[in-house]
Amino acid sequence: MAQHAENDFVGMNCGIMDQFASGFGKKDCAIALDCNTLEYEHVPLEMRGLKFVIANTNKKRGLVDSAYNQRRSECQQALEILQQHTSVENLCQLTVSQFDELSSNLSGDVLKRARHAVRENGHVREAITALKRGDMVRFGQLMNASHTSLRDDYEVTCPELDFLVERAQQFPGVLGSRMTGAGFGGCTVTLIAENQVNAFVETLGKAYEERFGLRADFYVAEIGDGARDSLSLLSKLVRKSATQ
Repeated sequence: MAQHAENDFVGMNCGIMDQFASGFGKKDCAIALDCNTLEYEHVPLEMRGLKFVIANTNKKRGLVDSAYNQRRSECQQALEILQQHTSVENLCQLTVSQFDELSSNLSGDVLKRARHAVRENGHVREAITALKRGDMVRFGQLMNASHTSLRDDYEVTCPELDFLVERAQQFPGVLGSRMTGAGFGGCTVTLIAENQVNAFVETLGKAYEERFGLRADFYVAEIGDGARDSLSLLSKLVRKSATQ
């Protein structure tokens, strides 16, 4: 219902990741979600002295008016072309090697958008494997690779996002950093050693404000359960109120 409201009322052709994570989050776990089938798996996320720090660029954006919907359309164009040469229902059914063999059928921006979708899916699959073996170093490297693809092939970053990510990737104790969300502004997420968080926030915050005249907001994320716990509490409060 939440995705339907965004797609058909607001007019933004978003997926279901945010809504799903809000409802099905589990403490100390990542969610491996197939957005096509909605099959999912909770993958243990062992932080061991690490933290995720979210940095909000505070750059104003309007996703409905941005190129977000255009990116979705370009991916659909790529899929329709590739379906003339192979039997797939979505781009992410292709492996990277399969896509490379078919990529000569695509060109320009359509090629770049499809290449991002397929390779990013590969990043996610490898990230799941890394988490299952507790390899946070590799997980961080995949975060970096993801941002590069989002910047160069999907082209949904912006100078503010790229600045924060590039500075973060150079900061002591950082394993990985990338933009998060739909892009064109919004936030980055950085995997960093817990003992470097305060220095990270102070240093990047100052550098960002000097460069863009904007003040970034920083949040140290904790991995908790989804909204069902809050809904359960609300339900109890409603029942209690009704009996008084």
